[in-house]
Amino acid sequence: MDIEELQTFVEVADAGGVSSAALRLGVSKSIVSRRLFRLEAELGVQLLARTTRGAALTEAGATFRDYAARVCAEIDVARETILPAGDLRGRLRVAVPLSFGQTHFAPILAEMARRHPQLQIHTCYSDRFVDLITEGYDCAIRVGYLQDSNLIARRVGPLYGKLVASPDYIKAHGSPETPEELVAHEALMQGTEAWQLMDGDKIITVRPQGRFKADNGPALVAAAAAGLGIAYLPDCLTHDYITSGALVPVMTHYPPPPAAAYVIRPPGQHPARKIRVLTELLIEYCEPPPHLAAAPFR
Repeated sequence: MDIEELQTFVEVADAGGVSSAALRLGVSKSIVSRRLFRLEAELGVQLLARTTRGAALTEAGATFRDYAARVCAEIDVARETILPAGDLRGRLRVAVPLSFGQTHFAPILAEMARRHPQLQIHTCYSDRFVDLITEGYDCAIRVGYLQDSNLIARRVGPLYGKLVASPDYIKAHGSPETPEELVAHEALMQGTEAWQLMDGDKIITVRPQGRFKADNGPALVAAAAAGLGIAYLPDCLTHDYITSGALVPVMTHYPPPPAAAYVIRPPGQHPARKIRVLTELLIEYCEPPPHLAAAPFR
């Protein structure tokens, strides 16, 4: 039984269709279909029921999927065990935030590819919430404050932020001094998120309101610089704007609590060595003194 056929079946089962699995695997749909056909022919049973919406597991397929996934995981561990120390092969699919992933994390991923020439690295840059399990990612880099989930997280570096606005906005609307005053101002947000602020050792949650929303940080920085409102952003996005005077900090007596960058992976006893290596590399690059959090990582 071919291990590629097993891996392909698991990807199709988890992705819910041939097209999505082909995208995950980086191969054509015809290759995925041929592998599935050979596996079903060898087993003598139908594993997937093809529909116009994708592919659904048959009863036999649902049972076989768990066994196939365990076999694939064991093969991956065996391959890692016999590889020369430090050598990585295979493929790493990682989801990275768009807002500053291209400037902060892309160089680190490029360095990992340079150090491990046999490793394929497939990266998705997006500020949307990526479902690692459903979409077939090995891990993700996430920044800010983590929500409760069954995923496993490892902190790799600090992240600092502040509330900012343009001088023109402050001239027109004033600068809020307290959380109560803040909710009366125009907030620039990604959605309906709450803002956390520190009052001494106590965390205060504020639910601001605003008419301008965007799904990535650079767009919010641009809106703040244009005088549309107050934004709650990491220093690495606002540093140059503050240096030039295009933005100024506000509510400095109520700073945001320190956040962090994390590597997130699906639950499992032992992370794959490629994830461990990426995590260690991120820690190497992201853990310098705090002032470096305001500029691209070295």
